[in-house]
Amino acid sequence: MSGSQSTAFGRPREFDIDEALERAMQVFWARGYDGTSLTDLTSAMGITKSSMYAAFGNKEQLFRKAVQRYAEGPAAYVTRALREPTARAVAETFLRGAVRTTTSPGRPTGCLSVQGALALSEQSRPAHDVLVSWRVDAGEQLEARFRRAVEEGDLPRHADPGRLARYVMTTGFGIAVQAANGLGPDTLDEIVDTALLAWPT
Repeated sequence: MSGSQSTAFGRPREFDIDEALERAMQVFWARGYDGTSLTDLTSAMGITKSSMYAAFGNKEQLFRKAVQRYAEGPAAYVTRALREPTARAVAETFLRGAVRTTTSPGRPTGCLSVQGALALSEQSRPAHDVLVSWRVDAGEQLEARFRRAVEEGDLPRHADPGRLARYVMTTGFGIAVQAANGLGPDTLDEIVDTALLAWPT
């Protein structure tokens, strides 16, 4: 039975799909979309181009999968932050998470959603749009959470949920840029401390 299935569906894959995607994510994270070649990807993943196409599709499709993996893995701090009981805790968890993710040992510095979109060509516009959509969605979720905080009395009535969401997002991405520039977690945590001084009370 298993022999006939193997014949019908071809040889089983000789590599770990999950591990290959992890490696592809790290390459995109370190080099950006345009800075990453198919050779870079297949070398890091330890597979041939034909195996990559068969398992993940073309470069753009692989990038989309890598971004999803990033959102559900290294950038999962965004989701965790939204579950915090207070708006200030949401902001702090988001920003501390940005620090940890962008300075984590053994991983590229900076943020895939920032690094991945640098110097994109017109042909790479779909990859740019994927990242814009991811960032916009994160901002909208923060805004909705802060709006709820206003309604519940956790934030003052005069607080602007949209402005607060943009403030947190901008600070978070600024942290990513500074991490890529070489600032360490202790210095970046000081930036978070300073940013939270402006939190409305």
